[in-house]
Amino acid sequence: MTTRDLYLNHAGTSWPKPRVVSEAVRDSMSASPSEWPQRFYEAHHAIAEFFGVSHCEKILLTPGCTSALAVGIGDSHIANGKRVLASRWEHHALHRPLLKLASNGIRVEHIPPKSIDATNGHLNPIDLDWLEQSLSKHDVALVAITAACNVTGELLPYEDVIRIAHQHGSMVLVDAAQIVGWRKLDLPRLGADMVAFGGHKGLQAPWGIGALYISDRVKMKCTIANCELPFAGNSDANQNSRPGYCDVGSVDQFALAGLHAAIRMLHEQDMESYLAVARRQIQRIRGMLERIDHLHIFGPFDPNQAMPSLALAVSGFSSSEVASWLQRHSLVVGSGLHCAPLAHETLGTQASGLVRLSVGLGQPDQEINEAIDRIESAFIEEFCPRE
Repeated sequence: MTTRDLYLNHAGTSWPKPRVVSEAVRDSMSASPSEWPQRFYEAHHAIAEFFGVSHCEKILLTPGCTSALAVGIGDSHIANGKRVLASRWEHHALHRPLLKLASNGIRVEHIPPKSIDATNGHLNPIDLDWLEQSLSKHDVALVAITAACNVTGELLPYEDVIRIAHQHGSMVLVDAAQIVGWRKLDLPRLGADMVAFGGHKGLQAPWGIGALYISDRVKMKCTIANCELPFAGNSDANQNSRPGYCDVGSVDQFALAGLHAAIRMLHEQDMESYLAVARRQIQRIRGMLERIDHLHIFGPFDPNQAMPSLALAVSGFSSSEVASWLQRHSLVVGSGLHCAPLAHETLGTQASGLVRLSVGLGQPDQEINEAIDRIESAFIEEFCPRE
């Protein structure tokens, strides 16, 4: 009998999708195109409301978080000679458009961590003193950071970063891909100038949908498409100061329907309680792993400082080899560089990569119990093979 897969890669994407999401996608695929505009309108307004945004035009729907970050960084009005700051824990989706800025005469600098002893669970990912000193030069146009490292699950002090940056007149862009769906975010209250996120992780929507929140404070420099007929007496196609629907590509109506269903479901749930449960579950997995020799765990020991993820390495083996051990026990995990090469350079794991285990929102305890047994069996089999 084939052993069923157990999924422990929710930091990559959520699975399985809730039934209401799958049903909404199927319903949307069979709906008449004449219904699409109204469905788009309702979903767009519902998403804005879910994030505390009163005017839905401040939420630009995109094909995903990667495209949202590209638009947010690429269209920000940043003059030559200015600086942009980022952490060393960024996903490549944020790092890549920063590299383009650097090639156009804008200095990109990385905020150093305060301290790193990740193998012992001690990691202070942002040196806030360094940040404040750097911002005091008053030439930083933008601070762009992830809310949580997608490799180790480490939460960054993004609220402190927003506060400090605004004290010095700098804009802030937050990559919220790892925390949406897990934490209730009121985006205007959060205070970031821009927030990018995708729908397929904690929000549990399908791939192909994301968003960029743009506050009123943001000044952008971009070529604007003229998607609608102009009002009488107004024919200026470039009158807007921020990108719109036509500037990021058509929204996937089916994925949007799935996201709409997902946020309706999440709106009725206590997301923070799910996070507390998932944190306890990942700590149980960690407790078992800490008993295994030759294994190093990366990420915070305090679960309240992280999302429900951990990363590990085994001395003498690549992350792909370790992942294959787990795959033989029908465990689906993440491995490699996780599209965050700078984070691995910072941790010193760029040669071998890391295996990432991450728990999902509402994942049953029974699955975690079984996963712990299988992980333990996988390592026993490799280190103590039967004769």
